[in-house]
Amino acid sequence: MDALGKRPLVVGIGGSEGPGSATERALARALEEAGLRGAEVRIYGGAFLGSLPLFRPRHPERTWQARELVTAVARADGIILATPSYHGGVSGMVKNALDYLEDLRCDDRPYLDGRAVGCVVTSAGPQAGGITLAALRAIVHALRGWPTPFGATLDVLPGASAESVAERDAGKLAVVAAQVVDFARMARTAHNAIEVAG
Repeated sequence: MDALGKRPLVVGIGGSEGPGSATERALARALEEAGLRGAEVRIYGGAFLGSLPLFRPRHPERTWQARELVTAVARADGIILATPSYHGGVSGMVKNALDYLEDLRCDDRPYLDGRAVGCVVTSAGPQAGGITLAALRAIVHALRGWPTPFGATLDVLPGASAESVAERDAGKLAVVAAQVVDFARMARTAHNAIEVAG
């Protein structure tokens, strides 16, 4: 809990359409770690992301899913993003979800401003994972977020179960979670100090 007795909210966004994917299991594991560090957590996994219509900036109508996602991110103190690497880039489902954050452009904290963002990438091979991690960090920067110093790349070997991938790389996911929660607490303390001084 922070100085005001409130738990930081960490929102997880990611996964792929297949149930029980390695990406979604890795995201869930990172959020479990964030919860152990005292954060309130919420996950928007593959099934949820798959239900989001294609983002259309010139059409203001929003489904309840889109409104819920944007509202959760607006409230969040930290974010964890998890994506599979598709041809060296972020998956379309994850990118579409992030495109909806355009709805926060006029918010008091626009886009991901003032939030720590942990990045997790799963890939079939380390080269694709590194390229996709750099792309994901660039997106976070464009949305005014603070990518954590450590980003996790998880090599998904053929035939490996989602659970075994998350367990093998549990240490990496714990570092991502710790950095997100710690930064969220520091940012909230600084914000509270500015409000008191003002």
